Amino acid sequence: MGWAQLDMTTPIQKCDLHGSCTIYDYTQKKWIMSDSIDARIASLPASTFKIINLLIALETGAIKDENEVIKWPGKTDTTRYGFRPEIYHDMTVKEAFEVSAVWVFLDLAQKIGRERYQHYLAECKYGNADLSEMNPDFWNLGQLAISPVNQIEFLVKAYEGRLPFAKRNLEILKRVMVTEQNENYIIRSKTGWTREKDTDSGWWVGYVERKDHLWFFATRVSKPRSVVNLNFSSCRKEITKDILRQLKAIE
Repeated sequence: MGWAQLDMTTPIQKCDLHGSCTIYDYTQKKWIMSDSIDARIASLPASTFKIINLLIALETGAIKDENEVIKWPGKTDTTRYGFRPEIYHDMTVKEAFEVSAVWVFLDLAQKIGRERYQHYLAECKYGNADLSEMNPDFWNLGQLAISPVNQIEFLVKAYEGRLPFAKRNLEILKRVMVTEQNENYIIRSKTGWTREKDTDSGWWVGYVERKDHLWFFATRVSKPRSVVNLNFSSCRKEITKDILRQLKAIE
């Protein structure tokens, strides 16, 4: 399909959400955006922050590798994070990344410390690097913000090894990020969902590897918290995959 026929608007409208899908065709070095203005507006990264968080945890020695087990502390804030008894147990960092167990990454955040976060966020040019939020969960609350374009720029640098992290740690990240794999392509990705004031904000960021082609993507959608939309969580991926299918990135 030629880009002139690409429909990036209908998938978002079908979900009845606000937002945008931004894609970088790495092979052809071309940006494709449903909304070039929204693509450059920064907001809280939510759980997509686990991508850089995992790298920082590995680089600083807060964890040895993705198989390190973090002990369940016995309680978590169910008001803020919902009641999810299926994640209330000791678990590996890899599992915590996959199921978005905030309590594990809050534990790691305490071990890493703000000073080292500040250093790596600045070195990586990750978002606005604003860590003024005193709550340890500064990626879901506060002023830290990143745009869809910046999300992709960071992922491209991770893919190319142009970040201040050991090659071993970047390889661990790539393994942990695998969310779909078949004989034709691999998707490496991370979702995110947080509440900003009266708005639900949801992300899906990552990249698709085929044998001869590579695409990076960052989709961010939002809705008023007062509006019930049972498909909000699934729509992050549905919107992106619809567009990726049009581009023949996936089947």
